[in-house]
Amino acid sequence: MFDVSIKNLTKKFDDNIAVNDVSFKINAGEFFSILGPSGCGKTTTLRMIAGFVMPTNGEIFIGDNDITYQAPEKRNIGFVFQNYAIFPHMNVFDNISFGLKMRSIEQKTINEKVKKALNQVNLNGYERRYQRELSGGEQQRVALARVLVTEPQILLLDEPLSALDKKLREEMKIWIKELQKKLKITTVYVTHDQSEALTMSDRIAIMNEGYISQIGSPTEIYEKPNNVFVADFIGTSNFINLKTVSSNSDKSTVIFADKEFNIQSLYNGDSKCILRPEHLIINPSNSDKLVTSEGRIKIISYQGSLIKYIIEINDQTLTAEFSNSLNLEQLNEGDKVKVGFNPNSLVIIKE
Repeated sequence: MFDVSIKNLTKKFDDNIAVNDVSFKINAGEFFSILGPSGCGKTTTLRMIAGFVMPTNGEIFIGDNDITYQAPEKRNIGFVFQNYAIFPHMNVFDNISFGLKMRSIEQKTINEKVKKALNQVNLNGYERRYQRELSGGEQQRVALARVLVTEPQILLLDEPLSALDKKLREEMKIWIKELQKKLKITTVYVTHDQSEALTMSDRIAIMNEGYISQIGSPTEIYEKPNNVFVADFIGTSNFINLKTVSSNSDKSTVIFADKEFNIQSLYNGDSKCILRPEHLIINPSNSDKLVTSEGRIKIISYQGSLIKYIIEINDQTLTAEFSNSLNLEQLNEGDKVKVGFNPNSLVIIKE
Protein backbone atom coordinates (compact mmCIF):
# COMPACT_ATOMS: atom_id res chain seq x y z
CA MET A 1 0.00 0.00 0.00
CA PHE A 2 1.17 3.54 -0.77
CA ASP A 3 0.36 6.96 0.63
CA VAL A 4 -0.07 10.12 -1.46
CA SER A 5 1.24 13.54 -0.41
CA ILE A 6 0.07 16.78 -2.01
CA LYS A 7 2.24 19.79 -1.14
CA ASN A 8 1.28 23.38 -1.99
CA LEU A 9 -0.37 22.34 -5.24
CA THR A 10 -1.51 25.17 -7.52
CA LYS A 11 -2.92 25.17 -11.03
CA LYS A 12 -3.56 28.29 -13.10
CA PHE A 13 -5.36 28.40 -16.44
CA ASP A 14 -4.44 31.83 -17.82
CA ASP A 15 -5.76 34.23 -15.13
CA ASN A 16 -8.00 31.62 -13.48
CA ILE A 17 -6.63 29.85 -10.39
CA ALA A 18 -8.38 26.47 -10.44
CA VAL A 19 -6.45 24.99 -7.49
CA ASN A 20 -4.87 27.33 -4.95
CA ASP A 21 -1.98 26.16 -2.74
CA VAL A 22 -3.61 22.87 -1.71
CA SER A 23 -1.85 20.49 0.71
CA PHE A 24 -3.01 17.18 2.19
CA LYS A 25 -1.87 13.59 2.75
CA ILE A 26 -3.80 10.44 1.83
CA ASN A 27 -2.88 7.50 4.03
CA ALA A 28 -1.93 4.12 2.58
CA GLY A 29 -5.04 2.01 1.98
CA GLU A 30 -7.39 4.92 2.69
CA PHE A 31 -10.60 5.76 0.83
CA PHE A 32 -10.22 9.53 0.46
CA SER A 33 -12.90 11.64 -1.23
CA ILE A 34 -12.60 15.15 -2.63
CA LEU A 35 -16.05 16.69 -2.42
CA GLY A 36 -17.28 20.04 -3.63
CA PRO A 37 -19.53 21.93 -6.06
CA SER A 38 -18.90 22.17 -9.80
CA GLY A 39 -15.86 24.27 -10.62
CA CYS A 40 -14.27 24.00 -7.17
CA GLY A 41 -11.04 22.41 -8.46
CA LYS A 42 -11.60 18.79 -7.39
CA THR A 43 -11.30 17.19 -10.85
CA THR A 44 -8.29 19.36 -11.71
CA THR A 45 -6.63 18.14 -8.50
CA LEU A 46 -7.36 14.51 -9.43
CA ARG A 47 -6.03 15.02 -12.95
CA MET A 48 -2.80 16.49 -11.57
CA ILE A 49 -2.35 13.38 -9.41
CA ALA A 50 -2.93 11.26 -12.52
CA GLY A 51 -0.52 13.31 -14.63
CA PHE A 52 -3.10 14.44 -17.18
CA VAL A 53 -2.63 18.06 -16.05
CA MET A 54 0.71 19.52 -14.99
CA PRO A 55 0.69 21.78 -11.90
CA THR A 56 1.78 25.39 -11.98
CA ASN A 57 3.40 24.98 -8.57
CA GLY A 58 3.66 22.34 -5.87
CA GLU A 59 4.65 18.70 -5.49
CA ILE A 60 2.97 15.28 -5.67
CA PHE A 61 4.47 12.20 -4.02
CA ILE A 62 3.49 8.53 -4.02
CA GLY A 63 5.33 7.24 -1.00
CA ASP A 64 8.80 8.79 -1.28
CA ASN A 65 8.63 9.01 -5.07
CA ASP A 66 8.21 12.51 -6.52
CA ILE A 67 5.84 12.10 -9.48
CA THR A 68 4.99 15.79 -9.98
CA TYR A 69 6.16 15.97 -13.58
CA GLN A 70 6.26 12.27 -14.39
CA ALA A 71 4.38 11.06 -17.48
CA PRO A 72 0.99 9.44 -16.68
CA GLU A 73 2.04 6.02 -17.97
CA LYS A 74 5.04 6.02 -15.60
CA ARG A 75 2.99 6.61 -12.43
CA ASN A 76 1.32 3.19 -12.02
CA ILE A 77 -2.01 4.86 -11.27
CA GLY A 78 -5.42 3.57 -12.27
CA PHE A 79 -7.99 6.14 -13.43
CA VAL A 80 -11.73 5.44 -13.80
CA PHE A 81 -13.46 8.09 -15.91
CA GLN A 82 -16.93 9.54 -15.44
CA ASN A 83 -18.17 8.15 -18.77
CA TYR A 84 -16.51 4.69 -18.35
CA ALA A 85 -14.54 5.09 -21.65
CA ILE A 86 -15.31 1.49 -22.68
CA PHE A 87 -14.49 0.65 -26.31
CA PRO A 88 -17.85 -0.31 -27.92
CA HIS A 89 -16.22 -2.38 -30.69
CA MET A 90 -14.41 -4.60 -28.16
CA ASN A 91 -15.88 -7.27 -25.91
CA VAL A 92 -15.35 -7.29 -22.16
CA PHE A 93 -12.22 -9.44 -22.33
CA ASP A 94 -10.55 -7.20 -24.91
CA ASN A 95 -11.52 -4.04 -23.03
CA ILE A 96 -10.00 -5.31 -19.79
CA SER A 97 -6.87 -6.70 -21.47
CA PHE A 98 -6.23 -3.62 -23.61
CA GLY A 99 -3.69 -2.03 -21.23
CA LEU A 100 -1.83 -5.31 -20.78
CA LYS A 101 -1.55 -5.81 -24.55
CA MET A 102 -0.12 -2.31 -24.90
CA ARG A 103 2.63 -3.43 -22.50
CA SER A 104 3.39 -6.46 -24.68
CA ILE A 105 2.61 -8.93 -21.90
CA GLU A 106 2.40 -12.57 -23.02
CA GLN A 107 -1.06 -13.99 -23.68
CA LYS A 108 -0.97 -16.62 -20.91
CA THR A 109 -0.32 -13.93 -18.30
CA ILE A 110 -3.02 -11.71 -19.82
CA ASN A 111 -5.56 -14.54 -19.56
CA GLU A 112 -4.69 -15.10 -15.90
CA LYS A 113 -4.84 -11.40 -14.99
CA VAL A 114 -8.16 -10.81 -16.81
CA LYS A 115 -9.69 -13.82 -15.08
CA LYS A 116 -8.56 -12.45 -11.71
CA ALA A 117 -9.93 -8.97 -12.50
CA LEU A 118 -13.29 -10.36 -13.65
CA ASN A 119 -13.52 -12.30 -10.40
CA GLN A 120 -12.73 -9.15 -8.39
CA VAL A 121 -15.63 -7.25 -9.97
CA ASN A 122 -18.06 -10.21 -10.03
CA LEU A 123 -18.26 -10.44 -13.84
CA ASN A 124 -17.21 -14.04 -14.42
CA GLY A 125 -18.77 -15.30 -17.65
CA TYR A 126 -19.08 -11.82 -19.20
CA GLU A 127 -15.86 -12.09 -21.27
CA ARG A 128 -17.54 -12.16 -24.69
CA ARG A 129 -20.21 -9.55 -24.08
CA TYR A 130 -20.14 -6.11 -25.71
CA GLN A 131 -20.96 -2.71 -24.26
CA ARG A 132 -24.49 -2.75 -25.72
CA GLU A 133 -25.21 -5.95 -23.74
CA LEU A 134 -24.19 -4.47 -20.38
CA SER A 135 -26.14 -2.43 -17.85
CA GLY A 136 -24.73 0.84 -16.55
CA GLY A 137 -23.48 -0.85 -13.39
CA GLU A 138 -21.84 -3.66 -15.37
CA GLN A 139 -20.11 -1.13 -17.63
CA GLN A 140 -18.78 0.63 -14.56
CA ARG A 141 -17.41 -2.66 -13.24
CA VAL A 142 -15.71 -3.36 -16.58
CA ALA A 143 -14.06 0.07 -16.35
CA LEU A 144 -12.87 -0.79 -12.84
CA ALA A 145 -11.60 -4.21 -13.93
CA ARG A 146 -9.64 -2.63 -16.80
CA VAL A 147 -7.86 -0.47 -14.22
CA LEU A 148 -7.37 -3.18 -11.58
CA VAL A 149 -5.88 -5.64 -14.07
CA THR A 150 -2.75 -3.46 -14.29
CA GLU A 151 -2.31 -3.67 -10.49
CA PRO A 152 -1.99 0.10 -9.87
CA GLN A 153 -0.50 1.55 -6.69
CA ILE A 154 -3.26 4.18 -6.49
CA LEU A 155 -6.87 4.13 -7.71
CA LEU A 156 -8.44 7.41 -8.89
CA LEU A 157 -12.17 7.72 -9.63
CA ASP A 158 -13.75 10.81 -11.19
CA GLU A 159 -17.53 11.01 -10.56
CA PRO A 160 -17.89 7.31 -11.50
CA LEU A 161 -21.55 6.98 -10.49
CA SER A 162 -22.98 10.19 -11.92
CA ALA A 163 -24.45 8.51 -15.02
CA LEU A 164 -26.31 5.83 -13.06
CA ASP A 165 -29.88 5.98 -11.78
CA LYS A 166 -30.47 6.49 -8.05
CA LYS A 167 -31.15 2.86 -7.15
CA LEU A 168 -28.06 1.62 -8.98
CA ARG A 169 -25.93 4.40 -7.46
CA GLU A 170 -26.93 3.23 -3.97
CA GLU A 171 -25.92 -0.34 -4.82
CA MET A 172 -22.64 0.69 -6.45
CA LYS A 173 -21.63 2.90 -3.51
CA ILE A 174 -21.60 -0.10 -1.20
CA TRP A 175 -20.04 -2.39 -3.80
CA ILE A 176 -17.12 -0.04 -4.57
CA LYS A 177 -16.44 0.52 -0.87
CA GLU A 178 -16.44 -3.22 -0.16
CA LEU A 179 -14.11 -3.84 -3.12
CA GLN A 180 -11.72 -1.12 -1.95
CA LYS A 181 -11.60 -2.56 1.56
CA LYS A 182 -10.96 -6.03 0.17
CA LEU A 183 -8.14 -4.89 -2.13
CA LYS A 184 -6.73 -2.41 0.44
CA ILE A 185 -5.80 -0.04 -2.37
CA THR A 186 -5.28 3.67 -1.71
CA THR A 187 -8.24 5.37 -3.39
CA VAL A 188 -8.99 8.98 -4.30
CA TYR A 189 -12.64 9.56 -5.20
CA VAL A 190 -13.96 12.82 -6.67
CA THR A 191 -17.66 13.65 -6.38
CA HIS A 192 -20.14 16.49 -5.97
CA ASP A 193 -22.55 14.09 -4.24
CA GLN A 194 -22.32 14.39 -0.46
CA SER A 195 -24.17 11.11 0.08
CA GLU A 196 -21.48 9.24 -1.87
CA ALA A 197 -18.68 10.90 0.09
CA LEU A 198 -20.29 10.37 3.51
CA THR A 199 -21.16 6.73 2.77
CA MET A 200 -17.90 5.58 1.20
CA SER A 201 -15.05 7.62 2.66
CA ASP A 202 -12.59 7.17 5.47
CA ARG A 203 -11.88 10.89 5.18
CA ILE A 204 -13.23 13.73 3.06
CA ALA A 205 -11.63 16.91 1.76
CA ILE A 206 -14.20 19.66 1.11
CA MET A 207 -13.11 21.98 -1.72
CA ASN A 208 -14.49 25.38 -2.61
CA GLU A 209 -13.16 27.90 -5.12
CA GLY A 210 -9.81 26.15 -5.39
CA TYR A 211 -9.18 25.86 -1.66
CA ILE A 212 -9.54 23.06 0.87
CA SER A 213 -12.24 24.16 3.33
CA GLN A 214 -11.98 21.19 5.71
CA ILE A 215 -10.56 17.67 5.93
CA GLY A 216 -11.96 15.09 8.32
CA SER A 217 -13.91 11.88 8.77
CA PRO A 218 -17.54 11.86 7.59
CA THR A 219 -18.63 12.25 11.23
CA GLU A 220 -16.30 15.21 11.81
CA ILE A 221 -17.34 16.92 8.60
CA TYR A 222 -21.04 16.55 9.37
CA GLU A 223 -21.08 17.07 13.14
CA LYS A 224 -18.29 19.65 13.45
CA PRO A 225 -18.11 21.80 10.30
CA ASN A 226 -15.43 24.44 10.76
CA ASN A 227 -16.96 27.11 8.52
CA VAL A 228 -20.30 28.23 7.12
CA PHE A 229 -19.66 26.84 3.63
CA VAL A 230 -19.09 23.29 4.91
CA ALA A 231 -22.10 23.47 7.25
CA ASP A 232 -24.34 24.66 4.41
CA PHE A 233 -22.92 22.31 1.75
CA ILE A 234 -23.05 19.11 3.81
CA GLY A 235 -26.55 18.01 4.74
CA THR A 236 -29.21 20.48 5.84
CA SER A 237 -28.46 23.12 8.44
CA ASN A 238 -30.70 25.40 10.47
CA PHE A 239 -28.95 28.73 10.93
CA ILE A 240 -30.39 29.98 14.21
CA ASN A 241 -30.43 33.61 15.28
CA LEU A 242 -29.39 34.00 18.92
CA LYS A 243 -29.21 37.14 21.01
CA THR A 244 -26.13 37.46 23.18
CA VAL A 245 -26.58 38.36 26.86
CA SER A 246 -22.96 37.81 27.84
CA SER A 247 -19.96 36.01 26.36
CA ASN A 248 -16.40 35.03 27.13
CA SER A 249 -13.83 32.67 25.62
CA ASP A 250 -15.51 29.40 26.65
CA LYS A 251 -19.10 30.21 27.62
CA SER A 252 -21.97 32.39 26.45
CA THR A 253 -25.43 33.24 27.72
CA VAL A 254 -27.84 33.64 24.82
CA ILE A 255 -31.55 33.99 24.05
CA PHE A 256 -33.60 32.03 21.52
CA ALA A 257 -37.34 32.71 21.19
CA ASP A 258 -37.36 34.55 24.54
CA LYS A 259 -35.65 31.62 26.32
CA GLU A 260 -32.32 32.35 28.00
CA PHE A 261 -29.73 29.54 28.26
CA ASN A 262 -26.00 28.85 28.33
CA ILE A 263 -23.77 27.35 25.63
CA GLN A 264 -20.21 26.13 26.15
CA SER A 265 -18.72 28.30 23.42
CA LEU A 266 -17.95 31.89 22.50
CA TYR A 267 -20.90 33.44 20.63
CA ASN A 268 -20.86 37.03 19.37
CA GLY A 269 -21.57 39.09 16.29
CA ASP A 270 -18.90 37.21 14.31
CA SER A 271 -20.50 33.82 14.97
CA LYS A 272 -23.07 31.60 13.29
CA CYS A 273 -25.17 29.07 15.19
CA ILE A 274 -26.11 25.82 13.44
CA LEU A 275 -28.60 23.13 14.43
CA ARG A 276 -28.97 19.97 12.34
CA PRO A 277 -32.64 19.08 11.58
CA GLU A 278 -32.46 15.71 13.34
CA HIS A 279 -31.62 17.51 16.60
CA LEU A 280 -34.82 19.59 16.56
CA ILE A 281 -37.49 17.68 18.51
CA ILE A 282 -41.24 18.12 18.01
CA ASN A 283 -43.47 17.76 21.09
CA PRO A 284 -40.73 16.27 23.30
CA SER A 285 -41.95 13.90 26.03
CA ASN A 286 -39.22 15.09 28.39
CA SER A 287 -38.01 18.66 28.04
CA ASP A 288 -35.94 18.98 31.23
CA LYS A 289 -32.63 19.58 29.41
CA LEU A 290 -34.09 21.20 26.32
CA VAL A 291 -34.58 24.74 25.16
CA THR A 292 -38.24 24.79 24.10
CA SER A 293 -40.55 27.13 22.24
CA GLU A 294 -43.91 27.19 20.51
CA GLY A 295 -44.14 26.95 16.74
CA ARG A 296 -46.45 26.15 13.85
CA ILE A 297 -45.93 23.55 11.13
CA LYS A 298 -45.79 25.33 7.79
CA ILE A 299 -44.96 22.44 5.43
CA ILE A 300 -44.70 18.65 5.78
CA SER A 301 -42.53 16.97 3.15
CA TYR A 302 -43.00 13.20 2.91
CA GLN A 303 -39.88 11.52 1.50
CA GLY A 304 -40.57 7.84 2.09
CA SER A 305 -38.23 6.75 4.87
CA LEU A 306 -37.84 10.37 6.00
CA ILE A 307 -40.32 13.10 6.88
CA LYS A 308 -39.33 16.78 6.94
CA TYR A 309 -41.23 19.44 8.86
CA ILE A 310 -40.80 23.15 8.11
CA ILE A 311 -41.69 24.99 11.31
CA GLU A 312 -42.18 28.71 11.94
CA ILE A 313 -40.94 29.84 15.36
CA ASN A 314 -41.41 33.56 15.95
CA ASP A 315 -39.51 35.20 13.09
CA GLN A 316 -37.45 32.12 12.20
CA THR A 317 -38.13 29.11 9.99
CA LEU A 318 -36.49 25.83 11.01
CA THR A 319 -36.44 22.31 9.58
CA ALA A 320 -36.91 19.12 11.58
CA GLU A 321 -36.30 15.62 10.20
CA PHE A 322 -37.56 12.29 11.49
CA SER A 323 -37.27 8.72 10.28
CA ASN A 324 -40.69 7.48 9.20
CA SER A 325 -42.04 4.89 11.64
CA LEU A 326 -45.31 3.53 13.01
CA ASN A 327 -44.60 5.31 16.30
CA LEU A 328 -44.23 8.74 14.70
CA GLU A 329 -46.85 11.21 15.91
CA GLN A 330 -49.39 12.15 13.24
CA LEU A 331 -49.09 15.86 12.52
CA ASN A 332 -50.67 18.16 9.98
CA GLU A 333 -49.72 21.40 8.30
CA GLY A 334 -50.93 24.30 10.40
CA ASP A 335 -50.64 22.41 13.71
CA LYS A 336 -49.24 24.27 16.70
CA VAL A 337 -46.37 22.30 18.22
CA LYS A 338 -43.81 22.52 20.97
CA VAL A 339 -40.25 22.23 19.69
CA GLY A 340 -37.03 21.79 21.59
CA PHE A 341 -33.32 21.14 21.27
CA ASN A 342 -30.42 20.35 23.56
CA PRO A 343 -28.00 23.31 23.72
CA ASN A 344 -25.13 20.81 23.40
CA SER A 345 -26.30 19.98 19.88
CA LEU A 346 -25.67 23.55 18.67
CA VAL A 347 -22.54 24.14 16.56
CA ILE A 348 -20.99 27.60 16.80
CA ILE A 349 -18.90 28.73 13.84
CA LYS A 350 -16.86 31.87 13.49
CA GLU A 351 -17.36 33.58 10.14
